[in-house]
Amino acid sequence: MFSIKSATTIHAIIIDKLNTMGTWLPQLALRLILAWEFGESGFEKLHGTNWFADLSFPFPFNLLPPDISWGIATFFEIAGAFALALGFATRFFSLSLIILTIVAIASVHWPEHWSSLSELIKGYRIVDEDGDGFGNYKLPILFIVMLLPLLLGGAGKISLDGILKCK
Repeated sequence: MFSIKSATTIHAIIIDKLNTMGTWLPQLALRLILAWEFGESGFEKLHGTNWFADLSFPFPFNLLPPDISWGIATFFEIAGAFALALGFATRFFSLSLIILTIVAIASVHWPEHWSSLSELIKGYRIVDEDGDGFGNYKLPILFIVMLLPLLLGGAGKISLDGILKCK
């Protein structure tokens, strides 16, 4: 017969297993999905045409020529992807990719013009083409939110940072 004591024991075992997994699985999952996304974007830039000349970057990023900005973005997306996948220098690359993403939001994904909160909210979406001026900043915001636990908490146990004890 199933008793309260056996249910409590099973619950304690499950919680113990979840707590153990919680020290490595969430960080690993975040690192791998972010590595895929930033790597995909970086390799697209590496093999594509520089379209940064058509953008208006915010200060101080507008001080750099578009070719240099393109190279910096490409480098940090590719190097950051490999570093996140391996869990190496995770906090540095998380911060770097957050800054890169904020610049992308400000120069590419933010609405062109908005005069009310309801107009601003229309840009919180994911669309391929943004011809209507409302923007499409949902995905970059999600990337920033996903990078924050890695910046603040590190790469987790299953990582080079964990092996090297760079918490």
